[in-house]
Amino acid sequence: MSVVEMKVPVIGESIKEVTLSQWLKADGSFVKLDEPICEFESDKATLEFPSEAEGKLIHIAREGDDLAIGALVAKIDTSVKAGNTETPVTTTPVTETVSKSEEKKSTTTKPIPSPAAGKILREGQVDPSEVEGTGKEGRITKSDALKAVEQQSSTPAKSEEPVEVTTSAPAATGLAAFSRTIRREKMSRMRRTISRRLVSAKNNTAMLTTFNEVDMTGILEMRKKYQDQFFAKYGIKLGFMSIFAKACAQALLEKPDVNAHIDGEDLIYHDYVDISIAISTPTGLVVPPIHNVESLRFDEIELKINELADKARAGKLTSEEMAGGTFTITNGGIFGSLLSTPIINEPQSAILGMHNIQERPVVINGQIVVRPMMYIALSYDHRVIDGSTSVTFLVRVKELLEDPTKLLLGV
Repeated sequence: MSVVEMKVPVIGESIKEVTLSQWLKADGSFVKLDEPICEFESDKATLEFPSEAEGKLIHIAREGDDLAIGALVAKIDTSVKAGNTETPVTTTPVTETVSKSEEKKSTTTKPIPSPAAGKILREGQVDPSEVEGTGKEGRITKSDALKAVEQQSSTPAKSEEPVEVTTSAPAATGLAAFSRTIRREKMSRMRRTISRRLVSAKNNTAMLTTFNEVDMTGILEMRKKYQDQFFAKYGIKLGFMSIFAKACAQALLEKPDVNAHIDGEDLIYHDYVDISIAISTPTGLVVPPIHNVESLRFDEIELKINELADKARAGKLTSEEMAGGTFTITNGGIFGSLLSTPIINEPQSAILGMHNIQERPVVINGQIVVRPMMYIALSYDHRVIDGSTSVTFLVRVKELLEDPTKLLLGV
């Protein structure tokens, strides 16, 4: 018997361990060369592991196992040819009359979603067996999954016969009354990494937060006036994030302490601005940086944010795309947050938190008027940034946001 050992490959310099999140091929099944057999979850992304030979697959590791780089994952018996393997048959009740040939057929033709497609289908509560894959060998691609979820959400619910409701019947909640059921699930590798980094930031920095509020009238009017022209020229909408990124970049160049970080007993200053953008994904929060924001146009920032967000949610961000960053912006407002104290993204020294826009009464020139207001928060490492510096930085960001023309003129 000729056997090829499948081991965890080197993924990146900083990645020492991965988690086997899902087997894509059953134990004992026949696999082809380069056919994905399982998925690995690293600290930063989900990756497919392709077969290195053709033959019968023998599982060694189990789903959920943490595996070091170089650990044995599976073996492939290359002496077995196609058609000579027996697909594992699930034991069924005696009352069922499904033949082995029908079961084998349904097993071999069941579409397999890609990692990104699988996440989209799980979130949209769509059964992969009901989706037609357009990828290689019927594989479900990300676009297939998005289309299936969209079709399901747009399909009206089937009408049902009227049901007599009695006041004594308990409401259907999906859980038994007075249920005390608990579930235990292993934290994903990304969630464990996020937890470790957050605790480290709280314990290893002298973190404080200062607040201010921004009148968003100018930004909203600018977007309303030029949005159509902007989209027609660049093919993407002008969002809040690019405007905030440009305002922070200009303020960071004026206040280099906020753009610095500690390295041992030294302070590292940057003559450029790489802003990490917090992106929410199904497995956790990632913060890939946009490089040289100070030199980019609004459309270039928006396109880069869109590209990074798509890759992050598909689990396709590379280690290089995740590395670096001199400052971070996070937007809790998209989830409805009114106020928060964001945690520093080490080794950086500061992070800006955006929040929900709400119309509130404010006093302007002695008159009470209603304006769209947003609270902004700057969490900073007091070892690097003095209180006066943090306050003046946030005031400068507020000034630039309330008069966006200053961003274009650089004043």
